[in-house]
Amino acid sequence: MPASDLAISVRGLSKAYTIRHQHENQITLAEQALQFVRHPFTRPEKETFWALDDVSFDVRKGEVLGVIGRNGAGKSTLLKVLSRITAPTKGEVRLYGRVGSLLEVGTGFHPELTGRENVYLNGSILGMRRKEIDKQFDAIVDFAGVERFLDTPVKRYSSGMYVRLAFAVAAHLETEILLIDEVLAVGDAEFQGRAHARISQLTYDGRCILVVSHQLDVLQRSCDRGVLLAAGTVEVDASIDKASAAYLATPRVRFRREVGHQPLSIVRADSVAEAYRPDEPKRLSITLGVQPAHGDDDYFLSVIVRNSQGQAVAHCDSSTMGQWFKGSRVVDFSLTSPFLMPGDYSADIAVCHASGVYASEAGLCRFRVAAKTPYPVPPPLEALNRDQVLPWYEFTQPVEVPWST
Repeated sequence: MPASDLAISVRGLSKAYTIRHQHENQITLAEQALQFVRHPFTRPEKETFWALDDVSFDVRKGEVLGVIGRNGAGKSTLLKVLSRITAPTKGEVRLYGRVGSLLEVGTGFHPELTGRENVYLNGSILGMRRKEIDKQFDAIVDFAGVERFLDTPVKRYSSGMYVRLAFAVAAHLETEILLIDEVLAVGDAEFQGRAHARISQLTYDGRCILVVSHQLDVLQRSCDRGVLLAAGTVEVDASIDKASAAYLATPRVRFRREVGHQPLSIVRADSVAEAYRPDEPKRLSITLGVQPAHGDDDYFLSVIVRNSQGQAVAHCDSSTMGQWFKGSRVVDFSLTSPFLMPGDYSADIAVCHASGVYASEAGLCRFRVAAKTPYPVPPPLEALNRDQVLPWYEFTQPVEVPWST
């Protein structure tokens, strides 16, 4: 790619952090001093953690790049390096133009200052000159929709107002490169629509935008390309659809332990994938260990799926389906209906016999349902916040009859 077309060039980027392990907890300074006197040559163990490891990619002008990866993959570290908040350990980053960033909503806002004052404060932090802020001020206020509260301290703002004002300032900064972390996933439907329209306008004007989000539908609506990070390395660099598919297929082990002394133990529980579409089966793999003396005992499995508020949305007993098991084995569980709303879920698992419970564990498996809908025509975003599940339904067209009074 010609250098004149580049906005961001990352080559061999690595970032290491030193993690210290102290086996004994020192609560006070006196205890630390006493520990030093007793063991003067003991030093905390150190471990080098590579948050980014040999990351390379290019982003051209006018391109929107989505960065995907589960927690701890290195997404936020990448944005901090690109924003010059932290320096790389190895490798280089070349930025062809001025950079604006919105890494955390409200960063650079002072709660005691008014919205008007914070526009100038936050704009200055993001690199805008006073004249630039004056020029963009009306557009920022109009975009944020907080004109009535412009002279109110932002500590009295709702979280939605905070988000709108912070994004408005960052989105109207006249930079060639804009870095955004998760902000497009917040706010109401109207704000999200205006945010996507603003991004489209910026890319049309030749700006380069890099977006980090867990919301795949947000990225698929906004991005041309996707980079999937895993353990600090680039696993996929392809179209946003291919990167999203790879992210959804990533296996995730959530629970594992040794066989206990009870007659039957839940040894391991895995969510087969980290995330699922609402209309695809949510699959768990459950490994059970049975003591030899109880190898002939009949048992059944119970799985309760809970949403992020802890509410049970599905209670599934294998006995209801006529399925009982014996001995140590791996049992595959698949929840096909109802279609779950986008969000985070956990599963409680219990192993039961006719007269009681052998073993039970709460919140063993965790998985995410991606923010996509199974319908041919996507519903308004506010419709996704009404219920706990997504129904599948059908309307049939009746025979037309004449209208009569």
